[in-house]
Amino acid sequence: MFPWMKERSNLGKFLDRKGISQEWLVKRTGISRNSISDLCDGTVENPRSVTRSKIIKALREIDPHVSASDFW
Repeated sequence: MFPWMKERSNLGKFLDRKGISQEWLVKRTGISRNSISDLCDGTVENPRSVTRSKIIKALREIDPHVSASDFW
């Protein structure tokens, strides 16, 4: 599938807009690559609170105004 045709969750769209790779998020959070991928393509719509917290903490390094409600 072409990158411009893939389904993306709000998290995936945010990463695309900011030019952040999923691999960067994997390294910053310690969350598995498969889990990050599932969150970005919308396969998982409501992650556990611990997972959300790790992701938000990492993304605030890029944008301090990010909130969990932006994505879930």
